[in-house]
Amino acid sequence: MTSCDGRIVVFAGPSLPPASRPADPIFVWRPPAVAGDACRLAASRPKAVVLIDGLFDEQPAIRHKELLELIARGIVLVGGASMGALRAAELSPFGMIGVGRIFEGYVRGYLVADEEVALLHGPEDWEWGALTEPLVNVRATLLRAMRRFVIDAEAARLLLNTAMRIFYKERTWPSILSGVEESGLPGAARSHALRDWLPGGRVDLKRRDALACLDRARSLHELGALARPFPPRTVFSDALLARVQGS
Repeated sequence: MTSCDGRIVVFAGPSLPPASRPADPIFVWRPPAVAGDACRLAASRPKAVVLIDGLFDEQPAIRHKELLELIARGIVLVGGASMGALRAAELSPFGMIGVGRIFEGYVRGYLVADEEVALLHGPEDWEWGALTEPLVNVRATLLRAMRRFVIDAEAARLLLNTAMRIFYKERTWPSILSGVEESGLPGAARSHALRDWLPGGRVDLKRRDALACLDRARSLHELGALARPFPPRTVFSDALLARVQGS
């Protein structure tokens, strides 16, 4: 991995695809993080690391202990939007900086399941394009729709409950709306107005939080981080480090 001295490394994919990224040379862009990526960063000496997206299904997810080692080396670590929000909610007591509404939702207990941020997306060749809708975006969109008087609370509950029953790799707005309309339950008729409103009204909360992470890292990277004690070594962390060093 090339040197990242004095720059901010960002792990991003579907939450912040290339077309939405600021053209600022301070940022070094990396694909969604997987296990071992934080270990590889230690030698490249970045000033800060922003964790937004990470893979978790077909590859092992980035581990807590390797992130703690970055913090122990005095590297500012910021997380939010997706995998970054999950890891920041778990590691904020140990020095990781969490940013955004999704992070706050996990910390306060409004959000619990990992599935809230999960989605199906394309590969890097497709610029990580999102193919399904994460629940956090569904929640934010329904809240805006209620505030704009597009739907009422009963219709919003029906829509959200329908979305929660759909597997994350199949959850799209068409599948949600079709499920509601076919249910025949009270509130289904009042959800029809949402279909026409969605193209201009949909909220991409993950993208908002991802951009907020970049702003936070840019404002903090000159300050540096307070190094914490290194986490205890385990056979698992030693094995991961050995694998990374041998790759």
